Amino acid sequence: MSKYEDLYDRIKSEIINGEIKAGAKLPSVRKAATLYSVSRTTVQNAYFALAADGFIFSEPQSGYYVSRRGVKTTEEKGTGGKSRMLYDFKSGGADKDSFEFGVWRKYMKNALRDQDRLLTYSEPQGEAQLREVLAEYIREKRNVVASAGRIIIGAGVQSLLGVLCSLIEEKGTVSFPDRSFVQGASLFSDYGFQVDYRNKNADIIYVSPSHMNKRGDVMPNKRRMELVEHSAANHKLIIEDDYESDFQYSVSPAPSLHALAGGGNVVYMGSFSTLLLPSIRISFMVLTPELAEKYRKNIFKYNQTAAKTEQIALCQYIQDGRLKAQIRKTRRFYTSKARIFAHMLEERLPDAKIEISENALQIILTAPFDQEPSIFEKSGIAVAVEKCENETLTVILNTGPVPQKKFEDAADAIVGVLKNNSSVKS
Repeated sequence: MSKYEDLYDRIKSEIINGEIKAGAKLPSVRKAATLYSVSRTTVQNAYFALAADGFIFSEPQSGYYVSRRGVKTTEEKGTGGKSRMLYDFKSGGADKDSFEFGVWRKYMKNALRDQDRLLTYSEPQGEAQLREVLAEYIREKRNVVASAGRIIIGAGVQSLLGVLCSLIEEKGTVSFPDRSFVQGASLFSDYGFQVDYRNKNADIIYVSPSHMNKRGDVMPNKRRMELVEHSAANHKLIIEDDYESDFQYSVSPAPSLHALAGGGNVVYMGSFSTLLLPSIRISFMVLTPELAEKYRKNIFKYNQTAAKTEQIALCQYIQDGRLKAQIRKTRRFYTSKARIFAHMLEERLPDAKIEISENALQIILTAPFDQEPSIFEKSGIAVAVEKCENETLTVILNTGPVPQKKFEDAADAIVGVLKNNSSVKS
């Protein structure tokens, strides 16, 4: 293949795949020759060929620009040309009405005024003042008693698990509740651990008591005590991901495993992505005394991953009582959305079984169904499929990301998919 044909194919591929957007200006012939390490004649011939085939066009006295021919749209990329997603009941996104952006903006502006602190890197363990505030916060909210020296801050639970894996010398077996914990399981596997599921005899037991599975089931108190006693008797380490513990359940809020165990063999983890915004990536981890000592000896190996400005802002946000107010608002907002949408589905699908999860955030919809679940995605509806067998479908719906003003249309869309099955009545 000649050099100009090779360059032609390269630029054409970048245009088709959307790496170069429609309307973008291509480098000048002189500059492209330098970028691609070819002669200007080669570039000129490639540009001529691309223009002849309609992939680019020339503007006099300006240069070459990408045309719309062959450029994949955002909806087409990664979806095989399927229709774009209209209603997202699957992701962990947030509803913009759940958060006071103006209030958070004020705290971020105040953090940016703290110029002296922003001239240095963040502490590897996280800002000391924020760790002190978090120590008081988790003691009051979840009876997790730990000094600020045992708390590590990071950008998301995943980054903190990486730190934890590096501190555990013996890479034994780690057990997860089910296979939905993909990222955590993959990370432990990458560090050399053997990953298992629902294995109480594993060396490390990872649990999320307030959101045990896709259904949002909550671990009963009896099971919590059994797990704590078993881990203590057999010297097993528990990782307690206290995800969604601040939300209302159909049962009374249960104590943390860390509190029940006295913190001796429990690593406690929390995050603010659900309470605030998914994009505010601040999570924290409370190490056992032994692991905390090992971390201090090796602290030089670690860097802080959470933004310093966000840490400063969150610290003041919590101190001013804003987080408590946000928790109350978020709890009411999201649990109310789930009840409202469940009622809409019940009115439209009297023969379907519709439940609200124990944590009051998810809707479990079970209905007769004899098609492929992929029809939901093709119809622009993202749902989490729990099972589809014996002509029955069960899906989990998280109403959080879907604006309430779209509920009526979203409910009709779900019914429209299910009504393709003649056994479903509405």
